[in-house]
Amino acid sequence: MSDNTPNAADLTVEQQAQLTSGQDFWTTKPVAGVPSIMLTDGPHGLRKQEGASDHLGVSGSVPATCFPPAVALAQTWNPDLARRAGNAIADEARTQGVSVVLGPGINLKRSPLGGRNFEYFSEDPLLTGHMAAAFVDGVQTRGVGTSLKHFAANNQEADRMRVSADIDERSLHELYLRAFRHVVRTAAPWTVMCSYNKINGVYAFENRELLTTILREDWGFDGLVVSDWGAVADRVSAVAAGLDLTMPFGGEPGDAKVAAAVADGTLAAGDLLVSAGRVIDLAVKARDAAAAIPDSGAVDLDAHHRLAREIAAQAVVLLRNDGDLLPLGPDDGIAVIGALAAEPRYQGGGSSHVNATRVDAPIDAIRARAGREVPFAPGYTTGPDAAPLLADEAIALAESADTVVLFLGLGEGQESEGFDRTTIDLPADQIALAVRVLAANPRTVVVLCHGGALHVSVIDAPAVLDAALLGQAIGTGLADVLFGDINPSGRLTETLPRRIEDTPAYLHFPGEHGHVVYGEGLFIGYRWYDARALDVTYPFGHGLSYTTFDYDNLAVESGTDGIRVTLRLTNSGARDGREIVQVYLGAATSSVSRPPRELKGFANVGVAAGESVPVSVFIPRDDIAYWDTRVHRLVVESGSYTVHVGSSSRDIRLSAAVDVTGDVVRVPLTLQSTIGEVMADPAAAEGIKPITDAMFGVTGGADAANEGEDQSGAALGVDMAKMMSSVPIGRLVDFSGGLLPGEYLQAILDQANDTDQAHDTD
Repeated sequence: MSDNTPNAADLTVEQQAQLTSGQDFWTTKPVAGVPSIMLTDGPHGLRKQEGASDHLGVSGSVPATCFPPAVALAQTWNPDLARRAGNAIADEARTQGVSVVLGPGINLKRSPLGGRNFEYFSEDPLLTGHMAAAFVDGVQTRGVGTSLKHFAANNQEADRMRVSADIDERSLHELYLRAFRHVVRTAAPWTVMCSYNKINGVYAFENRELLTTILREDWGFDGLVVSDWGAVADRVSAVAAGLDLTMPFGGEPGDAKVAAAVADGTLAAGDLLVSAGRVIDLAVKARDAAAAIPDSGAVDLDAHHRLAREIAAQAVVLLRNDGDLLPLGPDDGIAVIGALAAEPRYQGGGSSHVNATRVDAPIDAIRARAGREVPFAPGYTTGPDAAPLLADEAIALAESADTVVLFLGLGEGQESEGFDRTTIDLPADQIALAVRVLAANPRTVVVLCHGGALHVSVIDAPAVLDAALLGQAIGTGLADVLFGDINPSGRLTETLPRRIEDTPAYLHFPGEHGHVVYGEGLFIGYRWYDARALDVTYPFGHGLSYTTFDYDNLAVESGTDGIRVTLRLTNSGARDGREIVQVYLGAATSSVSRPPRELKGFANVGVAAGESVPVSVFIPRDDIAYWDTRVHRLVVESGSYTVHVGSSSRDIRLSAAVDVTGDVVRVPLTLQSTIGEVMADPAAAEGIKPITDAMFGVTGGADAANEGEDQSGAALGVDMAKMMSSVPIGRLVDFSGGLLPGEYLQAILDQANDTDQAHDTD
């Protein structure tokens, strides 16, 4: 800290309170020598408002590179690209005096209807965590901070500022907090942004368990917690919970209320002191980090556009390619149909909207690559009204072409921040157009442009590309793939279902009367479809290539720190390409409910045609664990596991079993523990066995039942050992008619607990 920057303890309570809210919509307050810093939207490109910020933060912004949003970036399965995008965004932010970009967003895609899904990475926490950690690292190594958002369970737009996400403990920790945990522990974001919603009835902004116990005490986060803009309803309870900076500035009365709460004892002085100190720390860190990065002059926007193009090309997913219709040849008689080819949808609407430095329209890029005037017809509008005359013109063009490239997708009015979708179907006029185009010309390539998952089984085209939202280089990135300059390597990061009724959250989305129940529990995305053996249009992780890959030589080794998976990958085709090797893990048996298999690692591997390369993927022990609600922590369960390696969640090429030595979990025995649980503890069983033998003529153990020792239940046709195993041990007091004192049983349990604790200490 510089000499002229005060410590929080040097400030008055009133000054400390002033630091914990913004100066305006985007900046913090300069108080007593503490520098003011700017925080601005930036998940996939800078959105800095020009001039003075307005009260809603929705006015125009400076030109910036619009990189592919998270929906597309994740489809690359390439953390290095996420890191490089972060580098570029940070460089643009520094030239604009921005200290913190508000991203990445890492909430899971619980339902395909979520209006903000385009800002989020995946339905899987591991993929989300790894991509986000790389992005955070990329931004912060260039002297700009990030804000990991929205913490937590911001999985819908409906009633988003009030709704309570009601989630069971296991699902919360294994799914909805897991990516946050990974990023916090591996990439140390400068800030974490709390969400608008409640979690199990408590608003995120005043949720001390979330913001302090979990985030700071359990995970070790030492940065600043900032509110989502307008999320805080009570500044005092927010500071008490561990929220350090309320944005935007809500007026001087809010600061005064915080100071008054300290004066009257409603708010602990130490809580305010700590929060003010974190604001100072962030301001100093931002100043010092920016100063430590050499000034390289003006940002090379051309280079950033080339990077956006590289990411866009790697994000494209080849869903289908019957008869090797793709790639297109330079002499093919191509026609392009679809309004989205001329007026592309390349990003989502809302707070993340970037004023792009340029936009490559697909029709222009296709014409440039083909080297001639490729004919085009819009076919439809992206507005609410159908245009039958446009469709007729498109059909005539389709009939005259050798091959049609048909662009379909969603317009800005059909998905955006602020509202959820009501359907996963394409617009009806586009479906009707696609049917007519395919009838007129079966050699049709469909390109899908959208932010959320779509129902695509109705589009029976021989070749289908999922372009998601590809950023400002959408046209050139797509042309690279269409013409085979880039071999497609993108993979789906969410399942494409056959029906909305098949989706995990269908019966529990978006909730009612202020509550949304996460009734599917652990089973979201592919976990749900696999557990129920449901057919899907395209599975999680799916994506084709213009070449082929073979997998062999699988070896799996279990160690104290995790599981090492190695194999050989061979490009058996005629083109260089990239393969996404996906590693899933399933427990052969488990004491708790678990999905059949879960993604635990992946590798993005480039392989030249005809060559073989070794691939190694490590599964850390932490990623093998499940959340044990008895001890409220992650626990590795002993037993046999199956490692599945493949090209998607349902394209498994190799499998191998591996034994894992788990954690010892000691659950203190009480009078509510069952006889079976007590008898499973050697120290307790020694004291309890004589009692159960005397009362029931059984040992209470499984071995006795197997050996036929249990004779007392024979007349009733029951296995007494099994029947009594689920009875709480305290009920023996009643069964004894009062002859067995509860205090005697408690003494046996206390002694067993002490013995177990002593063994753990040793």
